[in-house]
Amino acid sequence: MTTLALGPSWLDPDQLLSSFGLAGLLVIVFAESGLLIGFFLPGDSLLFTTGLLVTGGKIDTPLWLVCLMVVAAAVLGDQVGYLFGRKVGPSLFNRPDSKLFKQENVEKAHEFFEKYGPKSLVLARFVPIVRTFTPIIAGVSRMNYRSFITYNVIGGALWGAGVTLLGAALGNVEFVHKNIELMLVAIVLISVVPIAIEFLRARSKAKKAGPGATAAPPAQQRRRHAKR
Repeated sequence: MTTLALGPSWLDPDQLLSSFGLAGLLVIVFAESGLLIGFFLPGDSLLFTTGLLVTGGKIDTPLWLVCLMVVAAAVLGDQVGYLFGRKVGPSLFNRPDSKLFKQENVEKAHEFFEKYGPKSLVLARFVPIVRTFTPIIAGVSRMNYRSFITYNVIGGALWGAGVTLLGAALGNVEFVHKNIELMLVAIVLISVVPIAIEFLRARSKAKKAGPGATAAPPAQQRRRHAKR
């Protein structure tokens, strides 16, 4: 199967799976689900490609077992992110930018979590970058642990198993096999739609509010988290 590299060649889903197999897949899912360094990894397209390869017989592991392992990796990744957030706390908001860390990503996840509450753990799974930082923000906010576990498992199952099963289901469609590179591009584009929608909504609200309305400064937001 020939795919289009969406970025650096070493991030191409087909190449990653060929080089590192299921073990590499699970490490990537784990890292993207809650480690600060995992935000750039191709989670959606990687899971979709995995489903295709299982259906095509290029991965011998049963589909149900692949889905189970992916969900476990996703849930454990979020768990680590949550514990990291609880330990680091509000100091995360004061961490300086670096090549692998941008304060902007933390702010986006913070706004996403503030808007959607606990269900953000489910919704964020389908939003690149945001899904990496949301469990960390949940830990910073000291979200009720029982609620976190519940939404973590639901989100991990819907995203991990759902995208993999979608790839497996479409793997039987001839059009998909002939246009796999277009399918991967479409997945990436669809995954950023929520970000685009939120950006347009925020922009529209800002225009309606007028120049006199201002949002609470980041320092004030950080103090609110520190009190929780």
